[in-house]
Amino acid sequence: MILESLRGREVFTQLAHLDEAVFPLDRMALAIALEEYPTIEIDHYLRQLDTLAARTHVLLGQNPSPFDVLKALNEVLFLQEGLRGNTEDYYDPRNSFLNEVLDRKIGIPISLSVIYIEVARRIDFAIEGVGFPGHFIVKHTGQKGEYLIDPFNLGRLLNERECQELLDRVYSGKIAVQPALLSPMGKKAIISRMLYNLKGIYYQKEQFHKALAVVERILLINPGTPSEIRDRGLLLMQTSLFSKALADLEHYLAHSIAPEDATYIEGHIKTLRSIVSCPN
Repeated sequence: MILESLRGREVFTQLAHLDEAVFPLDRMALAIALEEYPTIEIDHYLRQLDTLAARTHVLLGQNPSPFDVLKALNEVLFLQEGLRGNTEDYYDPRNSFLNEVLDRKIGIPISLSVIYIEVARRIDFAIEGVGFPGHFIVKHTGQKGEYLIDPFNLGRLLNERECQELLDRVYSGKIAVQPALLSPMGKKAIISRMLYNLKGIYYQKEQFHKALAVVERILLINPGTPSEIRDRGLLLMQTSLFSKALADLEHYLAHSIAPEDATYIEGHIKTLRSIVSCPN
């Protein structure tokens, strides 16, 4: 199993080094799952996406409007296939793994959005991810205007008022909808956000080894990110890898300008130095 997991990390690493222009969102999302499910066949799930796209294409007539395409996507993905948001167990890690979402037909906003984006891409219809605070959505921008879509809620179209309502659920009216919040998100950024979600879930469940593996993959996508080096150090400490933890936390303080958590991290560094200097 360890060797198979290493295969998963190797696949992820190879894909992480690709440029944004050729970065395969679908394959990379499945590569996230490969470390947790080392025996899955990525191509099997890519073929499922191909099939969903073919079924959508069948519903399109000559010169369909953007609304026609969105209607066909929603028909196939949500009415026929039965994909839906997991409102019963939102923080189940399986909601973040694309193989599980395709198998179980339930997911969270970002995993359902990846499916929406990738099925649309296969029928040459441009859909982009939108990293809306607290609730990932997608959008289509064309000559006839912009459409905001919520795959978590069966692909419903959103207007500005409904976007504000989504924000209010999380931020209680403290943040107003503005154009910057509806900007498209790149493919690598989408994968990063999927990983951030998964890191938070594992940390809350105190599955520190799994959270550490997620942080390591975030750093493959975003090398040198100070906050992730800090979090890796804290997780290394939780998993008793004290020398490595010390190196990461010292690196974080050395490369961060007046971090707000400096006193907290310095306390851990003092403890780690004591542990490392006193071997059993």
